[in-house]
Amino acid sequence: MADQQRIDPNAPVLVIGLGRFGAATAEELVAQGREVLAVERDPVLVQRFAPVLTHIVEADATDPEALRQLGAQDFAMAVVGVGTSIEASVLITANLVDLEIPHIWVKAISDAHGTILQRIGAQHIIFPEKDAGVRAAHLVNGRMLDFIEFDDDFAIVKMFPPSETVGFTLAESDVRRKYGVTIVGVKTPGEDFTYARADTRVGPRDTLIVSGHTDLIDRFAARP
Repeated sequence: MADQQRIDPNAPVLVIGLGRFGAATAEELVAQGREVLAVERDPVLVQRFAPVLTHIVEADATDPEALRQLGAQDFAMAVVGVGTSIEASVLITANLVDLEIPHIWVKAISDAHGTILQRIGAQHIIFPEKDAGVRAAHLVNGRMLDFIEFDDDFAIVKMFPPSETVGFTLAESDVRRKYGVTIVGVKTPGEDFTYARADTRVGPRDTLIVSGHTDLIDRFAARP
């Protein structure tokens, strides 16, 4: 099956739509040294990003023939950043599926939109606004510095250490037994990141990398 095909980390990427999401994705891929072909039907956006994205084409990706002429069928990966028009998003995704592109990431603006995209064959659905909202909700408690949640309610966070861990080794504070979370690493200002061990001592200026179930991490992060 297509979603079981291995992703080549060096393969060129087709990015369709240069709104905020699509443009940010394309620019980051270029910064990583990836070859990117960007497709945008708005000539103003094409002109704006031409100096940044060396391969950019003004075309309407809802037209399957336009995609074929661009050689979209030769790409193994595509990102659809079109989100303001659900109809356009669905049509573009359907075109890419018909071209048998193995890996397609698509921005969705609602659960219903995501369901439609999944049913027509998109392998990876992204909810940037929803994900950002969830992340912000976890960060506003003040202790977390970063938050990444996975589909199975498992999360990894960067956070300030609760007072009960400061000055103690991880074995002494016994966080895993008390809270069901795992301190993966500790970062001391001015020093390299270190993977956590039982004898790792937490300082007041350290930051922790913690993994575990979302609810358990929230409980741990709420400690004074």
